[in-house]
Amino acid sequence: MNDALAPDTQPDPVTRPFEAARTCILAGEIDAKLAACATAVSAWRAVAGNDTGTGTGTEDEVEAIADDLTPGSPTELRLVAPRELVTRKLHTPQGHAALIHAICHIEFSAINLAWDAVYRFRAMPAAYYQDWVQVAEEEARHFGLLSARLAKLGYHYGDFSAHNGLWEMARETAYDPLVRMALVPRVLEARGLDVTPGIMKRLAAIGDDESVAILEIIHRDEIGHVETGTRWFHYLCEQRGLDAEATFRELLAKHMRGFPGGPLHREARCKAGFSEAELDYLEGMGQ
Repeated sequence: MNDALAPDTQPDPVTRPFEAARTCILAGEIDAKLAACATAVSAWRAVAGNDTGTGTGTEDEVEAIADDLTPGSPTELRLVAPRELVTRKLHTPQGHAALIHAICHIEFSAINLAWDAVYRFRAMPAAYYQDWVQVAEEEARHFGLLSARLAKLGYHYGDFSAHNGLWEMARETAYDPLVRMALVPRVLEARGLDVTPGIMKRLAAIGDDESVAILEIIHRDEIGHVETGTRWFHYLCEQRGLDAEATFRELLAKHMRGFPGGPLHREARCKAGFSEAELDYLEGMGQ
């Protein structure tokens, strides 16, 4: 049976790129996800410059699509609560692979998050969509690098359990792009800026220079991804006449039940657009 839409039911030129983003989110198997991602990137690049589905991002203009998506994932991947994840020793082959798998899962989830930022929020400026399409493309590349590394270790994505915390926050912030930009890139994804250097040191200690090199690429790119979230958070605050730092604190208090402990990578976070006052506040939350 041909699943293609009949000609009279094809998405119109305005909605087609958004539907391509949705298709990528729903794709489950690895090859299908990466192929759908490439198709969505091409769909958006094809309409770049013609302001398809865009606006200025004002509060009255922006529409948040009410579509409670469940992202696709490989059939063998088991999603569990964070407390159910098994901690393994890095010096064992299985523990080594489990760590790479955990990072691989973060990047797989990040593909979905980037495309949801595109799909869900309509009437944002054209540059907003261009930015998040680029982020999605880079997240897919990160996943591909880690998936290949995992295969060299004798495992595949889906061989270990994972949790769904990133997407749960996407659901919680689906009503407003300002809230999404504040809490997904600037809180959850920014945490990777803090912890990745330590993971790199642990991997270097066991001689895994190949994984370290991959994480160096990811860490560099993630600074840019968090900066993208910061930039659009500031843009939306300005559109609404809100103080960005005060709004960020209010959203943390409303949505975050305590900030994870551990030191902040202040240099990386500053490059990603955090102010010194914000970093001081976050460090206070983690104590």
